[in-house]
Amino acid sequence: MQSSARSVISAVGRGAELLTDVDYHLAETAAEKEEIYNLRYRAYLREGAVKPSADARVTDRYDELPNAWTFGVYLHGELCSSVRISVLTSEWRESTSADVFPDILMPRLDRGEVMIDPTRFVADPDQVKRVPELPYLTTRLAYMACEHFNADLGLAIVRSEHQAFYRRVFLHETIAEPRLVPGLTKPFGLMAADFPTFRKKVFERYPIMRSTAFERRMLFGRGGQRQVPQRPVLVADAARARVGVGADAALA
Repeated sequence: MQSSARSVISAVGRGAELLTDVDYHLAETAAEKEEIYNLRYRAYLREGAVKPSADARVTDRYDELPNAWTFGVYLHGELCSSVRISVLTSEWRESTSADVFPDILMPRLDRGEVMIDPTRFVADPDQVKRVPELPYLTTRLAYMACEHFNADLGLAIVRSEHQAFYRRVFLHETIAEPRLVPGLTKPFGLMAADFPTFRKKVFERYPIMRSTAFERRMLFGRGGQRQVPQRPVLVADAARARVGVGADAALA
């Protein structure tokens, strides 16, 4: 276990060096979205999470919801991975996790909790071999969202075999046993981390998970349809180092 923890810390450390070469880009045009949908298909097909299809793309209705941000992660200008960030509040109640685990999440939304639901986390199968830090650079977006929207919970849909990693590294707890997710062939369980409680500990352990207020505003401070209800945003220390997160490379 100690050697595993050291390897995670080492990978996250190397990921910090790559941040200057990484571009987080919100997919807004049809071409940008299609490229990500194709990437999802290739990644899921490699894992056996979807069946072969002629159109070679994976998308769903959540992609177009106003409380969802689908990001492409580009390294040296090339799309390498993607994640969709959904923000759940008492007003915004639709996301993959909310619909698969309504009995778990709806009562908490009724109490006014704010949740970040990162799903459709995929990485290019070939790029991951060359850049093993890629999953950490990608899930960094979830931590930025938790900071920006002052979340109570950071959610994660995780296969059973990867839950120990989330529990050990990111202090997630399993809050629902695996269920089938529409469009996928494998069941996923629901895990969650109490962000206000664990944020300082995780950020101290993995400084790459940090981010600046400016960076978060550039990614999530969108107007129009993308402006979701939120609490007052935490004030970030402008001098704080950029930060990131690690994880498993195939969420729902």
